Amino acid sequence: MNTEHDAVGGKLVVLGLGYVGLPLALAAADAGHHVLGYDISESRVDDLRAGRSCLVDVDDEALLAHLGAGTLSVTADPSGLAGWDTYVICVPTPLLDGGPDLSMVLAAADLVATCLTPGDLVILESTTWPGTTRDVLAPRLRERTGLVPGEDFHLVFSPERIDPGNQDFPLTRIPKLVGGMTRADSERAAAFYRTFIDTVHVVSGPSEAEMAKILENTFRHVNLALVNELAVLCRETGVDLQEAIDAAATKPFGFMPFYPGPGVGGHCIPVDPVYLTWHARNAGRTLRLVELAQQINRDMPRHVVARVTDVLNNAGKPVRRSRVLILGVSYKPGVADLRESPAIPIAETLGRLGAEVSWHDPFVPEDQDLFGPRRITELTESVVDDHDLTLLHTAHSCYVPADLARGDRLLLDARTVLDPVPSHD
Repeated sequence: MNTEHDAVGGKLVVLGLGYVGLPLALAAADAGHHVLGYDISESRVDDLRAGRSCLVDVDDEALLAHLGAGTLSVTADPSGLAGWDTYVICVPTPLLDGGPDLSMVLAAADLVATCLTPGDLVILESTTWPGTTRDVLAPRLRERTGLVPGEDFHLVFSPERIDPGNQDFPLTRIPKLVGGMTRADSERAAAFYRTFIDTVHVVSGPSEAEMAKILENTFRHVNLALVNELAVLCRETGVDLQEAIDAAATKPFGFMPFYPGPGVGGHCIPVDPVYLTWHARNAGRTLRLVELAQQINRDMPRHVVARVTDVLNNAGKPVRRSRVLILGVSYKPGVADLRESPAIPIAETLGRLGAEVSWHDPFVPEDQDLFGPRRITELTESVVDDHDLTLLHTAHSCYVPADLARGDRLLLDARTVLDPVPSHD
C-alpha cells in the first residue's frame, strides 16, 4: 500500500458534527484541509449553514468564514461522501440497557464503506472499549468493502480528548493519541493530525489508545467518588474538607486535588467507566473499585436532595410545597450540555417529594427545558426572594454565592459539603 500522502491540503470527511466533530473540522480547515462535515440531522446542518453552532468552543464567525470560502462544507446527504481520502468518525457512543451502544459508529462505518478506496485513511475518535477497532470496526469494513485494513487502507483509533469550555486547552493544544492497525497506519494518521495538533503521541495499537482514553476518565471518576464520599463524612464530623484538600494540594508530588459536587455528568465520566466494567465482565473479571465509584457518584443526587430536605425542615419548611430554585443545570460551568447532568434527577426527585421546582441557566438554549420544572428566564433579586431555598448546582460565573445568601435566604452550594452558605448581610 502506498503510504505517501500530502498531509496538508487533504480531503477530509468528518462524520458527526457535535462537540467533537465540529471543532475538529474547523481546526483542519484552518490548517488548509478541504473539509466536508456530515451529520444525520438536517436541522443541525441547516443551523451550521446559518452560522449557528450552539457550541461554546466554536466561533460562529470562523464557521461562516470557512463556509463562505468553501474550505468547509456541511451536509446531511450521504451521497456526497465519495471521492475523499480521510474519514474521521466522531459520533456518540452512549449506553443502552447498561452496556455500550455502537449503533451510530457502525452506521457511520457502513457509510464510509460505500466510498472507501485503496490508500484511504479511516479514523475512529468515538470513545469505546479496548478491542473495538481491531475486533469490530476492522472486520465490518473488510466485510463490506473487500479491502484489508492495514494493507489496502489505513485504520486508526485516536480518542477525542476535548474538554468543552476549557479555554486553556483548546483542541489544538491537547496531545493527540494515535494507535493504528499497523505502524504505517499510525504514521499516516500522525502526519494528518500534526498539521493542526501541537503534539501527537503514537502508541503500539488501537487497543492501547482505546484503553488510554477510558483510563483517563475512570481515573477521574474514581477520585471524584473518593472526594464525594469524604464530603458526606466531613459534613457529619465537622471537618472543613475544602481546607483539607487545599492543604493536601501543597504537596508537590503524589497528590492531585479533586473537589466534591452533586454527582458526575457529561459525555465521558458517567459513561466511559461503564464501558470498562462491561469489557471486564466479558473477560471474566470484576473491577470492584470502579463499580463502587459508580455507585457512590450515582448516589450523590440523592444526598443533595436529602440535604435540601434537611435544611428546609430546620427552617420549619417541609419540602412539600416549598419553592426550590436550582441555579445551573448543565453538567459543568460555562457549557450548555445537559447530558447525564445530576440536576435532572435532583429536580425529578424534589418534584416527586412535592416541591415546586424552578431552574435558571443562561447557557441552556431557550427552546430546551427539563420537562416539568418551570424555567426562570431572568434571574432577579425578587425571583430569588420568591423561593424558599436556592440550590447552586452549577458554578456559572454569573452566580455569586455571597449575593445569593443575603438576608434570610437559604442557599446550598452543591460544590461544597452542602452546608448552608451563611448570609453576608
